[in-house]
Amino acid sequence: MTVYNVNLGIGWASSGVEYAQAYRAQSLRKLKVPAKFIFSDLILANNIEDLTKNLGYSDDEIIWFYNFFTDVKIAPSDYPLSKFEDDINLKDRNFNCKEINGGKNYFYTSDEEELSINVRFHDPEKKTIDQVSYVANGAMVKRDFYSYTKYATEYYSGEKKGNHVVYRDFYNEDGSVAYTQHIRGRHEVFEFPDQIYYSKNDLYLEMLKRLHLTKDDTIILDREDDGNILINGQLIFEHHNPAKLVIVVHADHYDEHYTNKKNVLWNNFYEYQFTHTKDVASFIVATDKQRDLLIKQFKQYQNVTPNVTTIPVGNLQKLTKPTTKRKPHSLITASRLATEKHIDWLVKAVAKAHKEVPDVTLDIYGQGGEMGRLTELINQNHANDYIRLMGQHDLTEVYKNYAAYIAGSTSEGFGLSLLEAVGSGLPMIGFDVPYGNQTFIDDGKNGYLLPYTQDWSDDKKVDLLAGAVVKLFTTADQEKFIQRSYDLAEPYLTDNVAKRWGKLLEELKHD
Repeated sequence: MTVYNVNLGIGWASSGVEYAQAYRAQSLRKLKVPAKFIFSDLILANNIEDLTKNLGYSDDEIIWFYNFFTDVKIAPSDYPLSKFEDDINLKDRNFNCKEINGGKNYFYTSDEEELSINVRFHDPEKKTIDQVSYVANGAMVKRDFYSYTKYATEYYSGEKKGNHVVYRDFYNEDGSVAYTQHIRGRHEVFEFPDQIYYSKNDLYLEMLKRLHLTKDDTIILDREDDGNILINGQLIFEHHNPAKLVIVVHADHYDEHYTNKKNVLWNNFYEYQFTHTKDVASFIVATDKQRDLLIKQFKQYQNVTPNVTTIPVGNLQKLTKPTTKRKPHSLITASRLATEKHIDWLVKAVAKAHKEVPDVTLDIYGQGGEMGRLTELINQNHANDYIRLMGQHDLTEVYKNYAAYIAGSTSEGFGLSLLEAVGSGLPMIGFDVPYGNQTFIDDGKNGYLLPYTQDWSDDKKVDLLAGAVVKLFTTADQEKFIQRSYDLAEPYLTDNVAKRWGKLLEELKHD
């Protein structure tokens, strides 16, 4: 039995989907269920192992589409600079070498060969490398990629203007070419010694075949491609048998404004899945509220009753208790700094509440495109002394130091930061919007779930938030609110979430 978890890409700043998969991996390990996580995007800016390890994956849990057809393993980049220099006989060639980029690169140049070689260190202290770029006549001509061996090379057209990748070789451990990816615009051809695949779809289907899926296996589809180059969702729907297919819904699944009694506008990311329910063993949502609504809508609009299961997309290793007294009247919020998070409302609300609670503070954690605008807004409100932009941090042991959590978002499929906040016993403030706030805020018991209508003015929404801050810090029973947050967090402990996964997988075995 193996659980295959299907995604596209992964990066340093991953989305909630990638974090949900990482949390799921914890549950599956606890259950001792073998799991693989499939990433099908071309990921060459970094060794994919750096990115997956950053989220806590084991190397043997990862399937990367582009090296699946080689015998190279997912592994750290520990290729020695000295071995690279020996590989190309660099010491016997007339190259000058200098450090650049603060010691993160070695730059080799040869007037005689009219060639420059830029070596990027993975670890400058250990002198291990992960990329080498070759430049001739002022244009990139080749780039090599290394983990414990050279696993790929991309070849460029070599033009000074419009330089582009022409083809890539992917290698086996012994240095032989496993296959070549030819590129012409958006068209790709994959040439193997014994066969040619004329699209990424064809090769993806070959990967599915080589997984040798059985009736005891489960495929969990987290993210499917938009169809420009790859239609992995459709391929999996058509070729998953005999394995069971499970769909995880990571966001609000429909557009309320274009839905009436007779018609529903599904979220376009899930429309294909929702119109092919007969192929799905179970849909998974993160909250009971979304589950109840989705079941009702399936019956109302499609007259179908597929299995819909609630399993949280996050979990807590433990309930986190402070070792020192929480800072009085301190607020924390954590999210991407994006317009839809409405952090500007929080800044204005706290600036307003400051007039009645003079020692109130707000620390804003996260990064994103709104950083500049928020900085300006804080300055405009003369709030630099009590509202701070903190950047990106691991907040596991940070939440517990604060007095409360505040959110301005008007839609959260789950809200991992909300879970982490209640897991640290924080009273909560947020709007009554699907689904995270409705799950983690018990109005009047652990915080305030504020009324919300989209058509209201921003000023009214800011007033509601400011009023809740003042109420929380002047009249609320803080200790009762804290205990209620811990109570709400209890079902999300890793052991409890793992049991839900175990129950579903056991049901699928007998389906």
